Amino acid sequence: MALPSLSTAERQAALKKALEVRRQRAELRAKLKNGNMTLKQVLDKADDKVVGRMKVSSVLESLPGIGKVRAAAILDELGISTSRRVQGLGVRQKEGLLKKVTK
Repeated sequence: MALPSLSTAERQAALKKALEVRRQRAELRAKLKNGNMTLKQVLDKADDKVVGRMKVSSVLESLPGIGKVRAAAILDELGISTSRRVQGLGVRQKEGLLKKVTK
C-alpha cells in the first residue's frame, strides 16, 4: 500500500498534531508517576483518544515502583498482550490490573 503524498502544509499539520499527542501522553505519564492520577482514573478515560491509544505496558511502567520487568510480569500473569492498548482492555482485564496494582 503506497503512502499518500502530502503537501508541505498537510505534513506540517500532521507533525504538529503528533507532537501534541506525544506531549499529552508524557503529561499523563508524569501525573501517574507523581501520584496526581491513579490507574483507575486512566482506565476510566479509555474512550479518550489520547489515553485509549496508549499501550497498557507504558501506563503500568509509569506507576511508581513498577518497571519494565514487573509490568511485563503483571501483563503475562493476567494474560494481556504487551502490545495491548488501553481502549482494547475488557472489564475483567481492567479489574485484574486494578487488583494487582492496588494491593
